[in-house]
Amino acid sequence: MSVALQMMAFVLALLSTLFLLLATCTDCWMVNADDSLEVSHKCRGLWRECVTNMQDGVRTCDQYDSILADHPVKIVVTRTLLITADLLAGLALAVLLLGLDCIKFLKEEPRVKLKMCYGAGVILGIGGILGFVGSVWYAVDVYVERAMLVSHNIFLGVHYDFGWSCWLGMAGSTGCFVASVLLTCCLY
Repeated sequence: MSVALQMMAFVLALLSTLFLLLATCTDCWMVNADDSLEVSHKCRGLWRECVTNMQDGVRTCDQYDSILADHPVKIVVTRTLLITADLLAGLALAVLLLGLDCIKFLKEEPRVKLKMCYGAGVILGIGGILGFVGSVWYAVDVYVERAMLVSHNIFLGVHYDFGWSCWLGMAGSTGCFVASVLLTCCLY
């Protein structure tokens, strides 16, 4: 039972970490959600903004000036939280891998391996919470920005909605947190 639970938590943590990494690196956190006939599809991300021409499929991206340039708070906070979540999830994955019962590392020390699994669960939980806060922070800021424009009767021709990168960040963070619960609460 313990080995199956550890393996399930490891697979979930691995997938969730990959989701978090993909969410951090991809550039579709906000997509245009205009209902009219569009000739282009616009995505905004944490690192750049891309436009895809729907007729010929050509995609062009504009990098943001610099990582240290003056960016909106939502981008800076989301970058910081997601990079921290990525690092913590990666560290937890390495510790969890060494703590698995099926790995020969410290085979004669089962209590140490159990503590490693528990520690990996705690680290995963912290990373999952940070990633979820970053993803939700970005999503709420997109919603508030859109609501402010609508309340002031400002229509710029296009409005943005949550992109798949935002949803991927939320899914990865939730998966990390569930793996954390499996490792800290259910393993004993």
